[in-house]
Amino acid sequence: MLAAQAISQSATDPLSGLVVHDVEIPQPQPGWTLVRVAATSLNMHDLWTLRGVGHPADRLPIVLGCDAAGHDSDGNPVIVHPVIADSDAGGGDETLDPARALMSERYDGTFAEYVAVPRRNLIPKPDWLSFDEAACLPVAWTTAYRMLFTKAEIKPGDRVLVQGAGGGVASAAISLAAAAGAVVYATSRSAGKRTAAVRWGARLAVPTGERLPERVDVVIETVGAATWEHSLKSLRPGGAVVVAGATSGGDPSAALNRVFYLQQRILGSTGCTRAELVAMLRMMEATGVRPVIDRTMPLTDIHKGFQLMIDGTLTGKVVVHPSAPQP
Repeated sequence: MLAAQAISQSATDPLSGLVVHDVEIPQPQPGWTLVRVAATSLNMHDLWTLRGVGHPADRLPIVLGCDAAGHDSDGNPVIVHPVIADSDAGGGDETLDPARALMSERYDGTFAEYVAVPRRNLIPKPDWLSFDEAACLPVAWTTAYRMLFTKAEIKPGDRVLVQGAGGGVASAAISLAAAAGAVVYATSRSAGKRTAAVRWGARLAVPTGERLPERVDVVIETVGAATWEHSLKSLRPGGAVVVAGATSGGDPSAALNRVFYLQQRILGSTGCTRAELVAMLRMMEATGVRPVIDRTMPLTDIHKGFQLMIDGTLTGKVVVHPSAPQP
């Protein structure tokens, strides 16, 4: 089968270690099954692997990709929950299992015509969701959902700031928060992405670092060092910053005086549970909110997709088709 593998890592030239070639079709272990991938999508996690961040070199080569929608071995349309873990080991939350792994971390990922996954990780794909839309959800959209509703517990009328509009998690957070009745503010250096943020439901989108018209209850933070000071200054006393990434750097000034004096809360968030993915699908059906797709491309063009991500020119997700669809 055709697959995109990471065979080496480079902090300065990450795409040099990405190859698209033929590999053996995976053989599922007991309790696992095979999924024919109809669509997958790119995530920053894949770039971090290629850069050698958080992924030991001794796990190479490995098929990249965390998201997948396709057909199970019986031909049923499914979405793949990307967290491989034991819920019991996490006290009922598989994301807290110390041995958890995202697809492509310890097991071959989804940038391939077929992927092997635990049967528990299969979720029926609703008819109202296309395969391309479904492929955007497992990582970016569920990350945003958990940040907003599990960690921050937002309510209708809450003020929410989303830093870095345009990325997969950020665009999902804007859409989901607005659909839940929150007043959403967004930031971006790009005028085009600020316009898109308003189209997705933000009340106002401002240049990165610009003062907001009011303080917010919650900040959705995936940018890191470049926006951290602005996030804390934009937060009301007692509010919460929910952190699920640090693309611009993970060591900003902690500003502890502000944090303790204003009783601000810093909440970490990683991945999602299977139950949260199911709950998000129910919300999407009820509200009509859908993923933002920048473009689609065949697996053979995956280098172009990652280069667009590196250049910061994407507005929404890049969806990849590993093979031609079956009749």
